[in-house]
Amino acid sequence: MTMLPESILLHAQSLPEGGVVSPKEFLHLGSRAAIDQALSRLTKEGKLLRVARGTYVTPVSNRFGTRAPAPEKVVHALAAQSGEVVTPHGANAANALGLTQQVPIREVYLTSGRTRTLKLGRSEVMVKHAPRWMLALGAGPAGAAVRALAWMGPAHVGESLAALRRTLPPAEWRTLTSARAALPSWMARAIGEEALRG
Repeated sequence: MTMLPESILLHAQSLPEGGVVSPKEFLHLGSRAAIDQALSRLTKEGKLLRVARGTYVTPVSNRFGTRAPAPEKVVHALAAQSGEVVTPHGANAANALGLTQQVPIREVYLTSGRTRTLKLGRSEVMVKHAPRWMLALGAGPAGAAVRALAWMGPAHVGESLAALRRTLPPAEWRTLTSARAALPSWMARAIGEEALRG
């Protein structure tokens, strides 16, 4: 039965960095118990990392040793596998858009799927369920602006929108203003008021 762990490992190693493997992918090779046992053995041997229940990745080897794959690559691979929408958290978006100098300490992503914590070596990555309106505009600048505004909150929405109107490309600003109906009232009102000033 040594063929099963080898087959799992060959498949896992053929994936790009952060590519995820789950037991269901190997049901054609053996029983669920045998697959779970093989995954457990590969994890104990350090050939796979268990990042969440039923989710494994291959560690990245380099001349300094091995490390966990980059968190954003694992998160995007999980999203591709499950069909979820996954985007950076509002704090990351606010920082990227220049609305704050604060850099988040923990890596947090927002998802249309369920909330879970991924263990990547010594670090943990939080993948939090977000309401549909927060993900509606996708991963582009207008979507990042929505998440940044949500994180900044009603108290800072006016100054944040003034900055966004100056920095967002015109097409992205139009996308943001046209999405008001899907957003919370406080945000929709503030975006409408800022658009009138333009």
